[in-house]
Amino acid sequence: MLSPKRTRFRKQHKGRIHGFAKGGTQLNFGAYGLKATSPERVTSRQIEAARRTITRHMKRVGKLWIRIFPDLPVSQKPAEVRQGKGKGSPEYWAVRVHPGRIMFELDGVPEDVARRAFELASAKLPVSTRFVKRLEEE
Repeated sequence: MLSPKRTRFRKQHKGRIHGFAKGGTQLNFGAYGLKATSPERVTSRQIEAARRTITRHMKRVGKLWIRIFPDLPVSQKPAEVRQGKGKGSPEYWAVRVHPGRIMFELDGVPEDVARRAFELASAKLPVSTRFVKRLEEE
């Protein structure tokens, strides 16, 4: 699963996901992409589950790019522990996905295969998504 090698600080504030994506809204690598249409936190486990689904459906033909990286430590307190006594320990890594962000890109497969692969992958993700493809003129 994806996680940073090292970070400057162990814990971060929860934060909010306001507005639309600032960057990463255009297809840069592949011919097809999976674009987020709602704001949500996506965990490294969900990214990995989506990646496995896509590669299995493509039968490892073509190339896949993952355009998001989980760099947000999410902390949790253990079950049945009273409040207070500080913040919990970091449990997993997540990424804040803004609407408009391209999360995955595909190339080297037919459109129907890419569309179905992204359909299966979007079932593994907490965000609502849209299938996008490169314009023919580019």
